[in-house]
Amino acid sequence: MRLRLPSTSAAMIHSNSLHKQIVSKPELGNEEFTQKVLNNRRWTLPSPEAKIHQLIHTQGPTFLLNTHPSFGDANRVNEQRKYFYVVRDDLLHPLVNGNKARKLDGLLPLLQHYSVTDVVTCGGCQSAHTAAIAVLCAERGIVSHLLLRGEQPEILTGYNLMSTMYGNVTYVPRTVYANREEMLKSYAESVAGNDGSVLWFGDIVQASSATELFTDPNFMQMDVSRSEENHLRKILVVSEGAGDSVALLGVIRLVQYLSQNHLLGKQRLMKFVVDAGTGTTAIGLGLAARCLGKQEERLLSEFKKHFNIEFIDHNVNREDAGIVNWVERGRPRKFGNVLEGEVEACQQIAQQTGILVDPVYTLAAWETAMLLSSNEAEGGPEVVLLHTGGTLGMFGLAQRYKKYFGMLKKGHSH
Repeated sequence: MRLRLPSTSAAMIHSNSLHKQIVSKPELGNEEFTQKVLNNRRWTLPSPEAKIHQLIHTQGPTFLLNTHPSFGDANRVNEQRKYFYVVRDDLLHPLVNGNKARKLDGLLPLLQHYSVTDVVTCGGCQSAHTAAIAVLCAERGIVSHLLLRGEQPEILTGYNLMSTMYGNVTYVPRTVYANREEMLKSYAESVAGNDGSVLWFGDIVQASSATELFTDPNFMQMDVSRSEENHLRKILVVSEGAGDSVALLGVIRLVQYLSQNHLLGKQRLMKFVVDAGTGTTAIGLGLAARCLGKQEERLLSEFKKHFNIEFIDHNVNREDAGIVNWVERGRPRKFGNVLEGEVEACQQIAQQTGILVDPVYTLAAWETAMLLSSNEAEGGPEVVLLHTGGTLGMFGLAQRYKKYFGMLKKGHSH
């Protein structure tokens, strides 16, 4: 089996940090590549499985939800009825879901393997990334130190509340936060003190050679000795948004799962839609289906170095391997802003489908999936939306944008 989605697929990736869309045309991966990066590896998620729902829509703003769609051509809905699929990664975990769960899927087991005692990372006040790190580390007896940009809110809510409940939060002035690498380094060193050590993620990947990671038959049972001399504090720095190369592994694992014949398969034409902040999820999705996105040069370079990978498609190995065209997204905004009418649109979708999207990220992806599936000609590519979670972010937005959330009408009509 070759690791690819359709033989000629396309992906559209929303980036809220650059207010743009990425449109790219992926080429092929291969089974050997998949086995090399995924086999004999521990994972955070017990299974890569995700529910796949089908959203059927008409010319008007009405949706029908099919929670058990059939993927065979003989069982497709009437061609006159437009639809798209939704990969429900928002249902993976009550607190750690969506792209955060996928990005950390391959990272947390390595922390345990190398006896990391503390993790230092950073994010915005309502960062889903810091909350995810805090929850998953607490479950494994690892102490998390979370540097949040700006001032502490008067009332803690949403991801900010979860970060505080599960981790150790420090609010950092924006001027200091602007130099993230120096900020993380300085704080990690203060945690380590005189006896501890500070590691960056590239250190622990390179410390265990690619050969050991991929070929040791005992890796699934293996763990670093926790003898007396290994009880010193080991502080690992995780970059903002978990934008490290290892974060690509969980997304590649998801694509391998989706490419099974009884699901999306390997031959059907597909257009994937995913919202993006740092772009790591988009790159992982694209790499698995040979589609490249934002930050591609740095992440692909790290990925090849850390996992000793050279791609069969030699174009990926070139320094100028980018094949992405950037176009302006439909409704540009400053990062994190809510626009008029978006909260009501989220309410309508929730009431009609039972799926919660947020105004900043997943609503934009939903609207793009709607547009693409509405315009797709008969026999053309099918549209798949990867729901990246963000549920608790609604609480933070409601706290910040009281005007828009206060305008929600009771008993919104369909």
